[in-house]
Amino acid sequence: MNSSDLPGANVTPVCYSIKSPPFKYHPTVASIYYSSIFSTLGLSSNLIAFIVLLKSFRRTHNRSRSSFLIFLGGLVVTDFMGLLVTGLIVVSYYVTHFNWRELDPNCHFCNFMGMSMVFYGLCPLLLGAAMATERFIGINLPFARSASAPKRRTVSMVLMVWMTAGCIALLPLTGIGSYHIQIPGSWCFFNISSEGNDLAFSLLFSLVGLICITASFLLNTVSVVTLIKVCCGQDSAQRRRDHEVEMMVQLILIMTIASVCWCPLLVFIAQTVLSGGPLQIKYLVLWIRFATWNQILDPWVYILFRRAVFKRIFPSFDWSRGSIMSLYPSFRETVRRYTRPSLLSNEGSNQTAEMTKSSVTSPPTAKPPPSST
Repeated sequence: MNSSDLPGANVTPVCYSIKSPPFKYHPTVASIYYSSIFSTLGLSSNLIAFIVLLKSFRRTHNRSRSSFLIFLGGLVVTDFMGLLVTGLIVVSYYVTHFNWRELDPNCHFCNFMGMSMVFYGLCPLLLGAAMATERFIGINLPFARSASAPKRRTVSMVLMVWMTAGCIALLPLTGIGSYHIQIPGSWCFFNISSEGNDLAFSLLFSLVGLICITASFLLNTVSVVTLIKVCCGQDSAQRRRDHEVEMMVQLILIMTIASVCWCPLLVFIAQTVLSGGPLQIKYLVLWIRFATWNQILDPWVYILFRRAVFKRIFPSFDWSRGSIMSLYPSFRETVRRYTRPSLLSNEGSNQTAEMTKSSVTSPPTAKPPPSST
């Protein structure tokens, strides 16, 4: 009996069933120069950001700030590892020009890279939504957040985000979707198709990303409006809220970068599978490169947009005299006029809470003994 007569002897592995290397199409944006520059710039940026965050975490004594720094640290670690894993594979391909069919006949390596692309792609979007939720609760519902073990709770949320992204990345291995080699042969990704389980996974990936971006936008908008109302109040309230303003500025920039970098790819995937048209390879490679910029630009938000940096850039400004909102007195007076009813209600609730807290914590005063007659 010949080996070709054995059952399954000539079965093509799943990752090579649609496209099989070598490929003749090589887009300009997919080259060793782009891959090397992107990987080097992204890895160095995230490494610098991690050092900056580590120093800030050691100096901070604010609970909400420390929780926010843990989220940022998780985002930096995720971006760094994503660039390291995927960048090594892509750059190695362009340097050695290895044959995927010989190196990975059973698609294990291709599945690993496809899972890495999905996992490290969804993590920044999920973490952005988690940070927006945490800031929304901290700013708008401060009494609903437990003050016990905030760092442990934040670490648990980061781990939960990683677990969620990991479970989604594992779905193609269970039959919901499939990972395939992609043109020009340097990377693997899930099959973007309008048929069967590939359609389901493509829509799942796209919808999860778009929902995270939308939720981040809505929650951050409400938090910013609340902060503007508070920052236009009394000076004491402004000084207490300065660290909140700094965190919201960083979070809004992270959300903006994620939206600009990821929305084209997410919309492209959803549009391709819903329309049923052929996959445009040049646009897929272009939007993948576009999404990679998210991992490169994110760390510069933490590096540059800090009060310590602004103090060095504008040393003549008296940073100790008031809030960030004091930079714009006319804007502050305008917002104060339109938000005064909300401020009065917020101040009244704060005073009521403080009176309640003082009545609970203050020791009862001893009654004087009755005077003898």
